[in-house]
Amino acid sequence: MKKYFILFAATASVAVFSCNSEPKNEPGEGREATTDSSKVKLADNDAFNDTLNGKMVSIFYLRNNGIEASITNYGGRVVNLFVPDKDNNMVDVVIGPGNYKDMYETKDYFGATIGRYGNRIGKGKFKLDGVEYILPQNNGANTLHGGPDGFHNVVFDPKQLSDSSLQLTYLSKDGEMGFPGNLNVKVVYTLTANKEVKIEYEATTDKTTVCNLTNHTYFNLNGAGTINNHVLQVNADEYTPVDSTLIPFGKNEPVKGTPFDFTTPTAIGARVDEKNTQLEYGKGYDHNFVIKGSGFRKAAEIKGDQSGILMEVWSEEPGLQFYGGNFMKSEKPMKNGTKDDYRTAFCLETQHYPDSPNIPSFPSTTLKPGQVYKTFTVYRFSK
Repeated sequence: MKKYFILFAATASVAVFSCNSEPKNEPGEGREATTDSSKVKLADNDAFNDTLNGKMVSIFYLRNNGIEASITNYGGRVVNLFVPDKDNNMVDVVIGPGNYKDMYETKDYFGATIGRYGNRIGKGKFKLDGVEYILPQNNGANTLHGGPDGFHNVVFDPKQLSDSSLQLTYLSKDGEMGFPGNLNVKVVYTLTANKEVKIEYEATTDKTTVCNLTNHTYFNLNGAGTINNHVLQVNADEYTPVDSTLIPFGKNEPVKGTPFDFTTPTAIGARVDEKNTQLEYGKGYDHNFVIKGSGFRKAAEIKGDQSGILMEVWSEEPGLQFYGGNFMKSEKPMKNGTKDDYRTAFCLETQHYPDSPNIPSFPSTTLKPGQVYKTFTVYRFSK
């Protein structure tokens, strides 16, 4: 499965979850709802007034129909996302640092645009056209999320398109983090009138390369506390088992009869501590799920047990990485004086499969000159 020259339109006749209509593909023109500013505390502009490698770090504010967000061009990171809960209280559903200094010093992935390659590449190397490319290893023997100075640690060139939309561009030069080709990347964040966060990705290259872009926002739909009681449903009958370094074996396996079966709504913590080799390897959930169907379709939905906020994930991608905050250790500074406490956030990352450049049976992530990498993801909120 490749994702080049894809039109931003939903495919028909894809059987996914019932009860909810498909999100609109373009931002609506509906009247913007008024939000009580006392309930919304977006990141301070002064906390992002800095420079890195001669480029200005800034923060940008988006709003539409009662939801608000702040996004920084450092790493293309979502810093805040306020949505209404069942009682119409505004909840910041994004977990992460609240200023540039903490983001830069932790060098973690909170809220970030990930590239050139989301997830892991085994042993930090791959071959294209008979040429072996060596990447920096930053996750044991593997390369994770594009390497230590992947897109999460660069400054994008920003352009605010409207009150509800932000464009970020970046030229990843040939050889950056070991990857071949000059890769021109464009990411557009839009808050739609449907209470959605729409993320559009586009890239071109002048040399054959690999490309697998995603977003690494950490969510907690209650705003704080454990995520174990969030109820998750994933549109996947299979997942990709991994070895002890979290690299797939190359063969998908059924979720039925395993703790990875989220085909019906299930609390995240219901089976996370069961005796299971795959859970032991990931210290919980940190696995790719094989999303049923093709084209633009619902990949997952998850509900906050306290807030009543429902988040749907819609995507064109073949996979979805579900990470349950298993490596959070209360060591890194987060917003509002908090720390990254164990399992207080989850990620649902739309993607191609981990280590695809080394596993020919997986959907290809190869991008060639003349092709346009284009895909988009929608996070839709309701209550």
